[in-house]
Amino acid sequence: MFSKILIANRGEIAVRIIRACNEMGIRTVAVFSEADCDALHVNMADESFCIGPGPVKDSYLNVSAILTAAVLSKAEAIHPGYGLLSENYKFAQMCEQCNIAFIGPPFDIIKKMGDKDAARKLMKEAGVPVIPGSGIVKDIHEANECAKQIGFPLLIKASAGGGGKGIRKVDKESDFEKAFFAASAEAKNAFGDERVYLEKYLSPVKHIEMQVMCDNFGNTVCLGERECSMQRKNQKLIEESPSPAVTEELRQKIIKASLLAVKAVGYRNIGTIEYLLTGDGNFYFMEMNTRLQVEHPVTEMVTGVDLVKWQIRLAAGAELEFSQSDIKMKGCAIECRINAEDALHGFRPSSGRITLLHIPGGPWVRFDTAIYQDYFIPPYYDSMIGKLIVHARTRVEAIRKMQAALCELVIEGVEHTRELQIELVSEQEFREGTYTTDHLLRKEGGSL
Repeated sequence: MFSKILIANRGEIAVRIIRACNEMGIRTVAVFSEADCDALHVNMADESFCIGPGPVKDSYLNVSAILTAAVLSKAEAIHPGYGLLSENYKFAQMCEQCNIAFIGPPFDIIKKMGDKDAARKLMKEAGVPVIPGSGIVKDIHEANECAKQIGFPLLIKASAGGGGKGIRKVDKESDFEKAFFAASAEAKNAFGDERVYLEKYLSPVKHIEMQVMCDNFGNTVCLGERECSMQRKNQKLIEESPSPAVTEELRQKIIKASLLAVKAVGYRNIGTIEYLLTGDGNFYFMEMNTRLQVEHPVTEMVTGVDLVKWQIRLAAGAELEFSQSDIKMKGCAIECRINAEDALHGFRPSSGRITLLHIPGGPWVRFDTAIYQDYFIPPYYDSMIGKLIVHARTRVEAIRKMQAALCELVIEGVEHTRELQIELVSEQEFREGTYTTDHLLRKEGGSL
C-alpha cells in the first residue's frame, strides 16, 4: 500500500480523497493555486505546494509543477480526482515515466477509451449495443453524406469529447454545415482535437451509467446503475441509484454488457460505462469514463462500497475481495448538485464570500463539499460547491428526505441552485421516475 499520495485536484473531491486516505493511514499532499491558498483541502492535507496563479491552465493543469511537487514530497502515487487531468493519458504516462503510480487505469486504456470513435468500434466488436452513427468524418463532404444516411435529427460529437463540449444537435439538413464547423472548432479549442463523428439523436431517453471495478488479476464486478437523466445542457443536476426505469431483468442485461465491455478493453481500476435507454427498453453504449464520477456517492450509499478507497487499493495492486454475486443494491440514494449559479439569470456563475453556512444532518444524509463559513469562492473554477446525498429504504422516503435536507441547507453570500433542486425533486415526473434527459428543455420551452 502507498504511504503518501498527492491529490492533483481541488474542491470537494480533493477533500473526499484526503478523508479516504486519512482512514487508510496514508499521508497526503495537496497542490493549490494562489486563489486557493485558504481552501479546505490545503488545510486538511499533511503537506501542500502552491503550483501557480488562479487560472486552471496556470495551476491545476500545470503538469510540470504537479509532478515536481510529487517528486519533492516523495509521494508514491497521484490521485487525479475527476475533471482536470483525470482522463489525460499523457499525464498518466508521465506519472509512469517518473515512477509515480497513477490512481486510475493505465495510460493506454485512457487513450483508447478517450477516443470516442475507437471506443464505439471496440464496443461493437465486443457485442455491446452502440448508438447508430458514423466513424470519424474527415471533411464536410463526407459528413454530409453520412448525415443523409443516418437521418435527422442527429448529433455531431467530438471524438475526444467530454463534459458536454463539442456536441451539436442538428434538426434539419439546412443547419448541418454550420453546426459541423462549430462543433469541430469547439472540439479543437477544448481538447486540441477537431475530429468529430455523427450519431443518431435518440429522444426521449434515459441516461443510465454502470459503475465497474477491475483488478489486475482479471476479476471484474459491476456495482449496478445510476440514473443521470436530470440534466441541463448535458450537465447532470440530479443522480439516483437504482434507476426507477430499470427492472431487475434489464439490470442484468446491462451488467452483462458492461462486463463484456471491460473485458474487451482489458480495463483496470474503476470506471463508468454510460448508456442511453429508450422507452422500449433498448440500451446503447454512449461512452466510458475512465475515472471517478462526480456522482459516485449514490453508488456507495446503495452498495456500501467505498469507491475512493478501492481506487487506491486497486492502483496499489490489491485483488478484489468480492465477486458479482456479492453485490447487493439496498434502498435508494439521491444526489443533488449544488452549484454557485444564478438560476434566475441564465445560470450565471456566482463567486464571493460565504457569510452563513448550515449543513443539514440526520441519518443517511451526506454533504460533500469544500466550502465553509467565511470561505471565498474564487471565480476561476467549476461552479459546483457541494453535493447533497441522502439514502433511504425506499425511493419515496429518499425523495422526502432530500426535500427536507434541501430545505435545511443554508448557504448565504452567493447565488446557488438549492431552490431549483427543491422544485425539481418535487415535480410529478421526478416523483414518478418518468423524467428523461430533455425534461428541463421542455420545462423551459427550450430556453435551457
